[in-house]
Amino acid sequence: MNETVLLARDGAVATLTLNRPDALNALDLTMVEALVARTAEVAADDALRVVVVQGAGKHFMAGGDIRTFASHLDEPPATRRDGFRRMVERLHAAIECLHRMPHPVIGRVHGAVAGFGLSLMNACDLVVAADDAYFASAYRHIALTPDGGGSWSLPRLVGVRKAMEIFLLSERFGADEALALGLVNKVVPRAELDAAVAAIARPIATGPAQAIRRTKRLVRESMARTLSEQLQAEAVSFSECSASADFVEGITAFLAKRAPQFGRE
Repeated sequence: MNETVLLARDGAVATLTLNRPDALNALDLTMVEALVARTAEVAADDALRVVVVQGAGKHFMAGGDIRTFASHLDEPPATRRDGFRRMVERLHAAIECLHRMPHPVIGRVHGAVAGFGLSLMNACDLVVAADDAYFASAYRHIALTPDGGGSWSLPRLVGVRKAMEIFLLSERFGADEALALGLVNKVVPRAELDAAVAAIARPIATGPAQAIRRTKRLVRESMARTLSEQLQAEAVSFSECSASADFVEGITAFLAKRAPQFGRE
């Protein structure tokens, strides 16, 4: 069994753990296949409400495995090119799955968040970082360009000019700067990381599933729409939610001045 990406379930919360701690969770070919398989598995599980992505050991992910890259250096350039293209295209299935799955995805990051690790974090919907987290694009140091949707997500999160700086200079920056840039939602002491993630996952897991899923879809798809198209999508989504049992419960609970008990779908 491929154990480089572990899957654990706790009720409506699934946790994916990158599990090569001795290699700083660097991505090798085995982990590529595990990540694709695990993300597809949780995406298809309708019993889930939220997914957490984390790294085992002292780091989230330090990017691609340099030893794996080095094993291809003796190949002819065309062979090397074709092989790496197949690998990256395969890997990208996991990124698309994170974007498109109905469940909100929370990144739980600490230590090194570099290369594909940064792209993977940026594919999450929310991110909680430990104060020991540090970030870098890293690609330029080995003469590569971004993968994992990094060149798509980073400009949308921090703006084009700052994204250019992060990619072209590849300077390391810390958790406080990541928070100021909007790359992460919250920074907490390392010892409080699990509690902070749980505090975000819990209300999502117990919230109105249809409304939460539709909100993720609206936000994710908004960049590809005109204002008129987005307004129409909002009207359709709003009206569909109004037909749900959770909507009835939410309104009833509000009028009764009590906490709503969602999950009637």
